[in-house]
Amino acid sequence: MNRKSLMEMLVNHTPSIIGDDGLHSYALLLPLMEREDGLHLLFEVRSYEMRRQPGEICFPGGKQDADDADEKDTAVREATEELGVAASQINDVHSIGYMVSPFGMKVEAYAGVLQCTMEELTPNKAEVAEVFTVPLSFFLEEEPEIHYVQMEVTPEASFPFDLIPYGENYQWPKRRYPEYFYYYQGRVIWGLTARILHDFVKSIQ
Repeated sequence: MNRKSLMEMLVNHTPSIIGDDGLHSYALLLPLMEREDGLHLLFEVRSYEMRRQPGEICFPGGKQDADDADEKDTAVREATEELGVAASQINDVHSIGYMVSPFGMKVEAYAGVLQCTMEELTPNKAEVAEVFTVPLSFFLEEEPEIHYVQMEVTPEASFPFDLIPYGENYQWPKRRYPEYFYYYQGRVIWGLTARILHDFVKSIQ
């Protein structure tokens, strides 16, 4: 390869997340609903029969399928499957950004408006134990509680310490990772859901 061909490749290259091949791609929807007292955000309580995170509060979403046109399509499809609504009932869908979690997930987040009432929802019982809404104004007025977890690197036993400076005494970086907590009428919204929610609220204030 010569310089000219390399430069042509770089000019035509679309930048992406380095190391993206090892990430699992997910997308979720922050569903907005117009209710009597204004805009609400809709949340799901994950089925207690789910293998992962049973009973936790989340937004509709899931892993990207090969048949999905893009991440937006994933978010809308997952919402229709989990909430029992038609894609035509989800309007004004816009990206609010994406996050790369420390647990190997790339999550694209979208906000969209549900054109239906709570009574018209037919949640998928295999995935959703219940749904509820919270006024958007609550999140605009209330700051989340923040707690921290320490994330540390733990090399496997077969790691070749002899190939790196200082060997087993190498100073691996540590990270103090914030976890956000919102409390609403006895419910606790935390984890990835609260992190994305917090960023969404900041972007519209």
